[in-house]
Amino acid sequence: MPSSVFSRRHAMGLIGAALASAASPALALSEAGARQLVDLLVADINRVISSGEAEQAMLRDFEGIFARYADVPTIARYTLGVEARRATPAQMRSYTTAFQRYISLKYGRRFREFIGGRIEVNEARAVKSFIEVKTTAHLRGEAPFDVTFLISDRSGSEKFFNMFIEGVNMLLTERAEIGAMLDRRRGDIDALIAELGAST
Repeated sequence: MPSSVFSRRHAMGLIGAALASAASPALALSEAGARQLVDLLVADINRVISSGEAEQAMLRDFEGIFARYADVPTIARYTLGVEARRATPAQMRSYTTAFQRYISLKYGRRFREFIGGRIEVNEARAVKSFIEVKTTAHLRGEAPFDVTFLISDRSGSEKFFNMFIEGVNMLLTERAEIGAMLDRRRGDIDALIAELGAST
């Protein structure tokens, strides 16, 4: 093969690789990026709790916030536990959708209790393969308490995959509750999906 042809192909290959790299930049989880995500998340939460909207409107807003900032598929799969292995792809999709509504309503009501207060972002620090971002909730008539978000980019973008409210671990709490709900339905995943989807 003539060297000129090889040189042209080599050059085109390098250009193509550079363009591909520019189009799909490698993700690099950082404390600054995680803090920025939580800054935006907290700003949205503060906006909703100070909006004066009716409960149902607030809960719709909180569902949008959860969908925007949380790694819902990862959280949903974890809460289903070992049962996720036997769920069909269609069941997992339906479960994830139903779980998103269920968890949004549940924690949306919890954040609605913050009306008249605010959340402040304090610090971010690397912990193993994720970033921990600590915030403080200031509520009227109550002592401040911690709300901590764990951030990862394993989903392809920076999202929170767990949070602690006053030290209560969301992932572990929801895994236990979903497991109990499934046990009451004798392992019927479709019945579980129907119940979660009917959450109001």
